[in-house]
Amino acid sequence: MKDIELKEVDQTKQLMTRENGCVKVTVPENTAVKYTGLSKDELVKVAGTPGWIRIRWALLALFFLGWVGMLAGAIVIIVQAPRCKPIPEMHWWNEGPLYQISDVNAFTESGLKGLEGKLDYLSQMNVAGVVLGPIHSLKIDQLDTLNLISVQSEVGTENELESLLGLAHKKGIFIVLNLTPNFNKTSAWFNNFNAVAEKIKDACTYWLDKGLDGIFLSDLNEIPTDAWPSIKEIFNRSDATKEVALMGSVNSMSVNDISVLLNRSGVDLLLTGQPDLSDSGEKQAQIIKEFNSSIQQTSLGWRSRQDPGTLAAEFPIRLYQILLFTLPGTPVFSAGEELGLKAEEQLQALWDLENPVEEKNAKAKALQEERLAVRNFFKTLSDLRGKERSLQHGEYVGLSNSKSSLAFLRVWDQSKRFITALNWGDKPVTMKLTYRDLPAEAQVLLSTDTSSLALESMVSLEKLQLDPKQAVLLTYSYAG
Repeated sequence: MKDIELKEVDQTKQLMTRENGCVKVTVPENTAVKYTGLSKDELVKVAGTPGWIRIRWALLALFFLGWVGMLAGAIVIIVQAPRCKPIPEMHWWNEGPLYQISDVNAFTESGLKGLEGKLDYLSQMNVAGVVLGPIHSLKIDQLDTLNLISVQSEVGTENELESLLGLAHKKGIFIVLNLTPNFNKTSAWFNNFNAVAEKIKDACTYWLDKGLDGIFLSDLNEIPTDAWPSIKEIFNRSDATKEVALMGSVNSMSVNDISVLLNRSGVDLLLTGQPDLSDSGEKQAQIIKEFNSSIQQTSLGWRSRQDPGTLAAEFPIRLYQILLFTLPGTPVFSAGEELGLKAEEQLQALWDLENPVEEKNAKAKALQEERLAVRNFFKTLSDLRGKERSLQHGEYVGLSNSKSSLAFLRVWDQSKRFITALNWGDKPVTMKLTYRDLPAEAQVLLSTDTSSLALESMVSLEKLQLDPKQAVLLTYSYAG
């Protein structure tokens, strides 16, 4: 068969004849025309003609001019572009909210050991650090029983504290130990403060060597001036202590006195007991303005002057959360305030949220849903503050205030801007917000009442209306 096929192919290449004549048809092997182009000598001869020389010079000049133009344009863009502000130095205690757990056994049934299992919860809330305790042993008002380097047996052991510390560090959470000597009493300090100061100094050295990230002392305004330097020396900045914090709190002090105390004590973060919304908006605006002008944001902490949970009874907790998260400084919350728990309510409610309530128990189910909503509100604010530069270290600008309302702006360089507006009164208010480069409208980012101010809606800044007990967080972009 192969021979037959080859013969048929050969026949197409042979002469074809007819009976009435002979016609010769030749089928060429390859009909394609081979193009050889110009030879080297021919190319050199053509390239040397005047026309081609002029074309080459024109293309070279065009390339050079284009390159120079792009370089000049890049230089103009760089020169005219606005300069970015350098980011201020921040420490870990400036990067997120602090969470105070005063009663460890109330927070978790198994003390320090049980607290390890709650670190994931704190991490979800974007907590930067935990202020723990006091957990040292003491018989109230008996100085001779004060032992600041011990752990109450009811709370746990020193080994459990070290284990908690190691796990917290793995999750990016810092632990500060409250060493206030005479806790749970009106006066936090004993009469013989020099003896107490020596105990505090030894305890600070002991616990910092164990890896604790800071020490907290309350009522610093009661500490005698001459006894403080021995404590301050431990926290002088060095490679070993640059991320170790000395924290404290004061009550009922003027802004000027607080500024003096900060300079004298060298405290890294001072909790002031402000803002106090029982005062007027005008007074709050003045206090915040004075704080902002005389004290660095990185040294200022905001918390309620009242005991944990009592502020929520008088004012909506979400209003309070918006205010503390957007003020210039570090927000500090006591355990349970992320849910709005009242002072008399048990912290066990934090963990009861994980257990669904039956539909037939309508009241309990509604309470659970409300607490979950408040916690999500807290987490959203915590997320915002952790990533938005205007909220972290932006300039504070007062926009409006009245007897029961306050509005301010946070601005940082070319970042997104934020406006906080609050009305803690019993009547509606209408605010007229004006400032340079302020747009006519801003977008609603968060609101304590979305029925009147829907999320992502645009609202007028010249006639911003707030209902009683309402707060809103607005945002707008940098316009250049």
